[in-house]
Amino acid sequence: MDIRKILIGLFATCSLVTSAQEKKNVIDEVIWVVGDEAILRSDVENARMEYLQMGQRFDGDPYCVIPEQLAVQKLFLHQAAIDSVDVSDAEVFQEVDMRLNSILLDYGSREKLEEYAGKSFSQIREQMFNTYKDKQIVELVQRNLVKNVKVTPAQVRRYFKDMPEDSIPFIPTKVECQIITREPIIPIEEIERVKDELRSYTERINNGSTQFSTLALLYSDDKLSAQQGGELGFAGRGSYVPEFANVAFNLTDPKAVSKIVETEFGFHIIQLIEKRGDLINCRHILRKPRVSTEALQKCINDLDSILVEINRGLYTFDECVSVVSYDKDTRNNYGLLFDDQTGVSKYEMKDLPTEVARAVAGMKVGEISKPFIMVNSKGKDVVAIVKLKSRVNGHRATMTEDYQELQNVVMDKLCEEKLEKWIREKQQTTYIHINDDWKNCEFQYSGWIK
Repeated sequence: MDIRKILIGLFATCSLVTSAQEKKNVIDEVIWVVGDEAILRSDVENARMEYLQMGQRFDGDPYCVIPEQLAVQKLFLHQAAIDSVDVSDAEVFQEVDMRLNSILLDYGSREKLEEYAGKSFSQIREQMFNTYKDKQIVELVQRNLVKNVKVTPAQVRRYFKDMPEDSIPFIPTKVECQIITREPIIPIEEIERVKDELRSYTERINNGSTQFSTLALLYSDDKLSAQQGGELGFAGRGSYVPEFANVAFNLTDPKAVSKIVETEFGFHIIQLIEKRGDLINCRHILRKPRVSTEALQKCINDLDSILVEINRGLYTFDECVSVVSYDKDTRNNYGLLFDDQTGVSKYEMKDLPTEVARAVAGMKVGEISKPFIMVNSKGKDVVAIVKLKSRVNGHRATMTEDYQELQNVVMDKLCEEKLEKWIREKQQTTYIHINDDWKNCEFQYSGWIK
C-alpha cells in the first residue's frame, strides 16, 4: 500500500461537491482529534460520498479507512506547522482552477454545480483552495522526509534477484520520434477579419449592450474558459505566455477591455476581474484565424518535396529540421519530441499526440511518414512528417535496459517504508483522541489508540 498515493488521492477528492440534501442528513460532531486538528463526522461522510460518486471501492470499512487517512494527513500538517512549511497561494490557485474546470465540464455550468453543491461558486472555490493548500503542504512535508533516501545498484539487484518473473515490472513499448512541422500562411485579410470581430466585441461591451462573459461563452475559441464566461481563475504571471501577461497584469480597471493581444494561440481581448497581490483573475476571448484547405495543401506539397529530397539523400532529416521546421520547441533538438517537464524523449504510444501515434504505428525504425495534418500544442492546424528514431518493444524490465525503472520501484518502496516508520513514531508524540464509537476498527497503524 503506497501511503503517498492514498494521501494525495483522498485530498484530491474529499467533500468538494457533496449535494445539499446529503449535507442535511449529516449530524455533525468531532470524532477524532489529532494534535490541534479536529476530524468531523461530516468530513468522513462527505469523503465517502465522493468516493462512491467516482465509482471507487474501499479496502475495508469506510468509517475506519477514511478517518485514519484523514488522521495521517493531520500528522503531516502538524509537522508542517512545527517546521513552518508553507506553499505559495499562486501554485494552489493554479491546481484549484484546473480541478474546477474539470468539474465544470462534468456539470455543464456554474449554476448546475452551485445547485448540486448547495453553495455559491466562490464558496466552493474557497473550500477547494483550503483543501488543496493542505494537500500541497502534505506533499512538501513528505518530500522533505524522504529527500535523503538513496538507492544503490546493489540494492536494486538484491530486490529483484529472487522475484518471480511475472512480478517484475512490464515495460510497455516505447518510441522516440523526430518531427518537422509547417504552419499554413494566414492571409492578412483573415487576420484583419478576426481583429474586426474582436473590435466589435469591445464596442458592444463598452456601450453596455452585451457583457464580456456572454460574448466569451458564444464566441471564444478557448472552449474550456468559454464555459466560465472566459474566466481563467487566479494565476501568477508565469502561468501565461509573455505577450498575454504583459497586457493582463497592467490592467487596473475591471470595466475596461484590453487592446487586441496576439499570442502563439491566436488573438485575444482581456478584462480584469480582480487582483490579489501577485495574482490576477481575468477573462479573455480568444479568436483563431481560419486555415484554408488551400493553405494546408500547400504545406503538404512543401513537405512532400522535402521528403523526396531526404529520400534521395540530398539532405538528412536532422539537417532539414533546423531549416524548415516551424516547431520552435523541437527545432533546436533535431526535431526530437520530448516532455519538457521531465526531459524524457521515449514515449508510450498512448502518450504521443494522436496523429503522431497513428503515423508511426506501423513504421520501421528510421522510416519517415507521409505528410499529415495535426493539431499542435497551441491548438493550431499544422502539417507534419515524423521519423521513427527508435522503438523498444514491450518486455519484462532488466537491469541492463531498464535500470531507471527498476530503481524507481525500489526508491518508491524505501520512501514508503520511511514514511510509514515516521507515521508510527509521530503517533507516539502527538495528542490523539478518538470517540469510543469510532475505535472498533482494524487500523493500518495500531498507534492511534494508546
